[in-house]
Amino acid sequence: MLVGVDFGQPHFDQALEELGLLAQTAGLTPVARITCKRRAPDPALFVGTGKANEIQQTALMHGATEILFDQALSPAQQRNLERELGLAVNDRTLLILEIFAQRARSHEGKLQVELARLQYLSTRLVRRWSHLERQTGGAGVRGGPGEKQIELDRRMIGDAIKRTKERLVKVKRQRQTQRRQRERRDTFNISLVGYTNAGKSTLFNALVKARAYAADQLFATLDTTTRHLYLGEAGRQASLSDTVGFIRDLPHGLVDAFQATLQEAADADLLLHVIDAANPGFPEQMAEVQKVLADIGAAEVPQVLVFNKIDALVEEHRPSILSDMYELDGVPVPRFFTSARSGIGLAALREQLSLSAAKFPLANPNAQAAPGSYAPEVPDLAV
Repeated sequence: MLVGVDFGQPHFDQALEELGLLAQTAGLTPVARITCKRRAPDPALFVGTGKANEIQQTALMHGATEILFDQALSPAQQRNLERELGLAVNDRTLLILEIFAQRARSHEGKLQVELARLQYLSTRLVRRWSHLERQTGGAGVRGGPGEKQIELDRRMIGDAIKRTKERLVKVKRQRQTQRRQRERRDTFNISLVGYTNAGKSTLFNALVKARAYAADQLFATLDTTTRHLYLGEAGRQASLSDTVGFIRDLPHGLVDAFQATLQEAADADLLLHVIDAANPGFPEQMAEVQKVLADIGAAEVPQVLVFNKIDALVEEHRPSILSDMYELDGVPVPRFFTSARSGIGLAALREQLSLSAAKFPLANPNAQAAPGSYAPEVPDLAV
C-alpha cells in the first residue's frame, strides 16, 4: 500500500505514480494508494493517530502486507508505525536502496550499494530488538551486565562500513588511473546525465552503436559504461559515459556511496542532459538533476540539453524545429529534440558534439586522434 503526505511542497505526487513505478521495479504490486495533507510530520507516527487508523483499515481491506511511504521516515516513526499498524513499514529511501541492490552488476556498483545500505541500517538499530543482555562471568566475577545485542550489531555494522569504504578507496584510485589515461590520449570526455528512465542508455547505444542494457523502467542500469567514438569534423576522439540516473529525493547515502561513479560527470568536458520530453513533469525532473549535479560539483560543466522521446508526443505537440536554445538557470544552452529509438535528431546532435569538441583546447597539440571503429568498452573492475 502506497502512502503520500503533502506538506505543501511543489513536487508532491498526488497520484503517487513514481512511488508505484519504484515499487513495481522492486518486484512489488501496489494494491491501494492513500494521500493526506499535513502542516508538519507527526513526531511519533508521521501521519497522526487518526490517519494511521485509516491506513490500517484500508490496508486490511485490500490485503496489503507492507506499507510504503513516499517520504523518508525516522527510525522512531518507522518503529511506531509498525507497532500501530501491525504491518511492515518502509520508506522511499529503503525502496531505492533495494532497487539498487537488485540492479548492481559490477564489483564497484555492489560495493557502493552495500555501503549505502549499511549506512541506512546503522540508523535503524534503535530498540528494534528484544534480545537479552549478554551475561557476565561466573560467581565472584565483578562487573556490570555484558554487551547488549544492539551494541554488538552497531559495532559489526561499523566494522563492515569501514571495510567497504577501504575497498571503495581502491576502486576510486583505479577510476582515477583510467581518467588519467584518457587525459593523456587527449580525449574529449562526454557524460550522459538525466532523470531515471529518460532514455540515456538508449541514446548511448544509438550514438556509439553499443549494446548496453536499456529498458522502459526506473534504474535499468547502474554501472557506468564508457565507449570511445571518433568525431570526424573535430578530428579527435571523444569518450562517452552512461551514468546512473537521478531521481527526486535521491538518498544522500547513495550520492555519497556513488561518488566514484558520479565523478565521471564532474570530470566531464561536456554533459548531455537527457530529458523525457513526453513526461509532463519534466521541468521538476530537470530541477532535480541540476540539484544533484550541484551536490557532486558538476554544476559548472557545460551542458547540451537533449529532449528525448519526441516520438511519444502527440502529433500537434511535436516540435517543428529540432534544435534551438533553452535558458537553463539563466544561461542559454543548446537544445536538441531527439528520439533515440527511431533516430530522429541524432545527426544534428552528433554535429553539435563535433563542434563542442573542436572548440575544446587540446592538452597535447601533437596528439592525433585515430579514426576507425569504436574502442572496446572499459572493462568492469575485477573482484
